[in-house]
Amino acid sequence: MSALRRTSRPVYQQIADELRDAISGDGIGPDGRLPTEAELVERYGVTRGTVRQALAVLVNEGLVVSDRPRGYFVRRRRHMTYRPQQELLVTDGAPAMDRFHRSVAEEGRTPSQTIDVSIVVPPREIATRLRLNAGETAAVRRRVRSIDGEPFNINDSYYPLSIVQGSEIVLPHDIARGANRVLAELGHRQVGLRHHLISRMPTPSERHRLQLSPGTPVTVHYLTGYTAEGIPVRAVENVLPGDRHEVLIEDGQVPPDNESST
Repeated sequence: MSALRRTSRPVYQQIADELRDAISGDGIGPDGRLPTEAELVERYGVTRGTVRQALAVLVNEGLVVSDRPRGYFVRRRRHMTYRPQQELLVTDGAPAMDRFHRSVAEEGRTPSQTIDVSIVVPPREIATRLRLNAGETAAVRRRVRSIDGEPFNINDSYYPLSIVQGSEIVLPHDIARGANRVLAELGHRQVGLRHHLISRMPTPSERHRLQLSPGTPVTVHYLTGYTAEGIPVRAVENVLPGDRHEVLIEDGQVPPDNESST
């Protein structure tokens, strides 16, 4: 029987702590099976209910998946590398979504996305970035990008309706050449970006759209694109679950990165 420490911390939390340490260390690797409920009952001298509480903690944290009746297994997590510098500016290369598809497919994984387009009075955070007046409307292209069927991030792009009305941007389909190029063709080429990253807990809507486990934090990357005249023409809200991403920012001339996941 494994002895737990004498502490005011609940026994099930202590068991979860020990299992978590085994997962983060060299004890149980990705796809590895945890001890059975019966084995944990015997090891710690507790009830099956206590063991199930401990395992539920790890499931809610996204560390473990339940595959009854086989047992509990360590979740294999492959992060996506998010590169903020590639997100907005018009280039001669492929649009951001094409780069996303290509980089994910090269790893033998399957990328996909959903798109929803609507006309809205944007949240104050977005309205402020676009310098919209109270009640002024914007077109928003809401996207959820997925890998192997699992939602990986939210990419919601807002545009002042006054500059995109009647264009492809307000149509609910993918834009093969990229929305940035459409903006440029409309006379609103972006030449500068402002990045703002914050970390917080997700909203209920974000938890639903990303199918997040309880307790999963997100990084929110706001980008605002400006014309040469300093006019904001696009505000993007990217929501990146903390358990699915790493952020890579490169400046200047750097060699190819062979260490990132995607």
